[in-house]
Amino acid sequence: MSQSSQFNQEKNLRGKLPDEITSFWQQGLFHSFSGMNAVSIHYAQFIQPQEQLPTIVIVPGRGESYLKYQELTFDLYQQGYNIFILDHRGQGLSGRLLANLNKGYVDKFQHYVDDFHYFIENIVTHHCSAKPYLLAHSMGATIATRFMQDSPNAIAAAVISSPMLGFNSGLLPTSIAKKIIATKLTLNSLISKTPWYFFGQKDYSTVSFSKNKLTHSKPRYQLFIDLYKKNNVIQLGGVTTHWLAQSIVAQNDILANLAQLKTPILLLQAGRDSVVCQQAQNDFCQQLHELQPQSCPKGIPSRIDGAFHELFFEIDDYRNSALTQTMTWFKQHKTASAFS
Repeated sequence: MSQSSQFNQEKNLRGKLPDEITSFWQQGLFHSFSGMNAVSIHYAQFIQPQEQLPTIVIVPGRGESYLKYQELTFDLYQQGYNIFILDHRGQGLSGRLLANLNKGYVDKFQHYVDDFHYFIENIVTHHCSAKPYLLAHSMGATIATRFMQDSPNAIAAAVISSPMLGFNSGLLPTSIAKKIIATKLTLNSLISKTPWYFFGQKDYSTVSFSKNKLTHSKPRYQLFIDLYKKNNVIQLGGVTTHWLAQSIVAQNDILANLAQLKTPILLLQAGRDSVVCQQAQNDFCQQLHELQPQSCPKGIPSRIDGAFHELFFEIDDYRNSALTQTMTWFKQHKTASAFS
């Protein structure tokens, strides 16, 4: 039996999540902790009945809730892993930071990292007999990478999917785009204490499948739309200028401190990703591989041609490839060592 056949397939998602996944999800444990500045951070955990099995921590992207990750959590659990996943501050079920709950905002990007550090050190490690693995997507990959720089011995191995290492500014040169962000941020601070949306950003609204740039999978996209319609508390709109500025700070910190990344990292690149910058991912892999040859094999991302941004919500061919590579990477980096 091929490894891909061990993962859930689109045909099982017609109309609703299969009963098996729904039943599995209801057996999870759902809690929260107090993050930086007393913001409530919600998380879910799924612990195997057998002790001393490995652990994967899933780190979602911007605007996502762990509720969206039921199918992926189910698949990874079936592979024999304990699973932990959290909602970042300002999104999902976690505490929001502004009066307008739709605005994508964070005071400092480092607060995401500090929340995650607490999550790993005080919650995840209580259930681990060895260092956990990280599976991080987009903004979550930026958070995870910054965490691994701050805590270079905490993680056994990581897979970062469509990481937000740079923004896709379209036809606009990156340098000019950054100047626009800085100028609008300065103007915002002079005129108002309320963070403004960046140009073109707005409150939550659904995007038709034909116009979406996240996935080619219609059933998986429809599940996502239905979930957010049913649970409007997890809806999140576009980003503020302040959020963009803070994210650029984090991206610069990653590149400035590549030598601190000791964790073996595999970067999965979506071939038709228009959300984040692919060149930034290429540069990251080339430079990191030179410093840490165990990361980014051959010094390049593992590219899944044709795929949109959300590899783990894509059509089966792309998703199976992403999952198979993830499982292979983790199994190549087995560890029996305790936390150091």
